[in-house]
Amino acid sequence: MAERREQIERVDIKTGWLCNNRCKFCVQGNKREIFGNKSTEEVKKLLEEARKDSDSIVFTGGEVTIRKDLVELVSYARSLGYRIIQIQTNGRVLAYKKACKELIEAGATEFSPALHGHCAELHDYLTSAPGSFAQTVKAIMNLKELGQVVLTNTVITRSNFRHLPEIAKLLVSLGVDQYQFAFVHPVGTAMVNFDSIVPRMTLIEPFVKKGLDVGIRAGRSVMTEAIPYCFMKSYEIYVAERIIPRTKILEGHVTIEDYTKHRLVEGKLKGERCKECVFDPYCEGPWREYPEKFGHDEFVPRLSFEGTHPLFLREIGALA
Repeated sequence: MAERREQIERVDIKTGWLCNNRCKFCVQGNKREIFGNKSTEEVKKLLEEARKDSDSIVFTGGEVTIRKDLVELVSYARSLGYRIIQIQTNGRVLAYKKACKELIEAGATEFSPALHGHCAELHDYLTSAPGSFAQTVKAIMNLKELGQVVLTNTVITRSNFRHLPEIAKLLVSLGVDQYQFAFVHPVGTAMVNFDSIVPRMTLIEPFVKKGLDVGIRAGRSVMTEAIPYCFMKSYEIYVAERIIPRTKILEGHVTIEDYTKHRLVEGKLKGERCKECVFDPYCEGPWREYPEKFGHDEFVPRLSFEGTHPLFLREIGALA
């Protein structure tokens, strides 16, 4: 793996695990039953601790917007001097414009809602929450009407990968600033549902690229996560791992000091043939659960930089 900057750039705070969705691909599994949510004071202490590392914070969970104290917590984060305050959310509560306005006035600077389908039937199936698609779409509309930065995430699953271009068209029409296609991480509920949730990477590749093309043509920021470079020929510059901020994760009962190192050491797993690939120094590989299930045969080493996006070649110094 190419050298990565060591300084922590962002801190994610897990405010708890309760959620108003029950996504079929949720990485948190049954943590909502085990841990529930943290108290207001517990989260404030984590905010104080995190401020020593960074002035960029992400409120995440669980679902943070179902907390009655979220406005208070965002306001407290602002009082501590956080420059960037991101709300990672399924967006359902933000279908109510009042909730959006309260968080903005409290100090939220970015919103990261998740949309997993181009229609209610697909999105609501994956979230196990009837009506969630309409609420999330309305949330994005509300936030853009209020002039907010909206960065969306779509988890790639067996059910939705063929519809990534349609999802992208919807996101562009809603005016999002950035969208990301993230390959499902097969842990938690996603591991329980592995056979019905996890697609083969060889199948998703053309749909991922067509989905990216929609945003590229529209001048939007687009990216993928957890898709190795062997499946991203000509689209290397859109691999998120290049630019993911060095992140510390505070769960309360667990602290991940550096999520980049955690991904490289524990999260991802390369095969022996990856050493032959010219992208090996830059690639993290897939989530380890994928090759543990399917093997590494799909991951064919790229032996040259032929066909590589010129901006990526310039980034790594291979193009003047």
